[in-house]
Amino acid sequence: MRTAQTEQPSTQRTDRATTSTGTATTAPLTALGQVPWGDIRDSTGSAAAIPRLLERVARGDAEAARAALDELRTRICQYGFVVEQATAATVPFLWELAQLPHVTCRPQIIQLLKSIADARQWEDVAAVYPKVLNHRENPVVWERRARQAVRARRGALRTLLAEQDRDIARATTELATALGA
Repeated sequence: MRTAQTEQPSTQRTDRATTSTGTATTAPLTALGQVPWGDIRDSTGSAAAIPRLLERVARGDAEAARAALDELRTRICQYGFVVEQATAATVPFLWELAQLPHVTCRPQIIQLLKSIADARQWEDVAAVYPKVLNHRENPVVWERRARQAVRARRGALRTLLAEQDRDIARATTELATALGA
């Protein structure tokens, strides 16, 4: 099994489009097609289903969005602390969804980002069993990239902290604390 390149334009804005009048509009998840989902893995195997799950979180009713987020969590941050190869590629889209007012499960998305930021499972295993680092599929690298992806978008914390929704504000405060922001 090879490790596919999971780098993506994580520093580019993926959540804005410009209308003919020059004003910014929200165009969620427009960069999904830029990630080679079929070439990277999640906890179930191919990560090809992740775009569909992200779309359901973005556009589904509360029940559908919550179910999609639960499945996504299982695929990219299993048990709340085991990240996968696809996690880092998914993080920018989670940040994007967390900022969209119409998304119904925003506090849970922010909590998932915190779980990813806190993930140290593979590093802990490697500290005891260094041979883990010699595998071609190096989950320690996945974990570090996932944490870096969460940190790369921490500029959104200020906006999320200003939210009137208490659940969003509480989850964001916890994430900010985890990031040391």
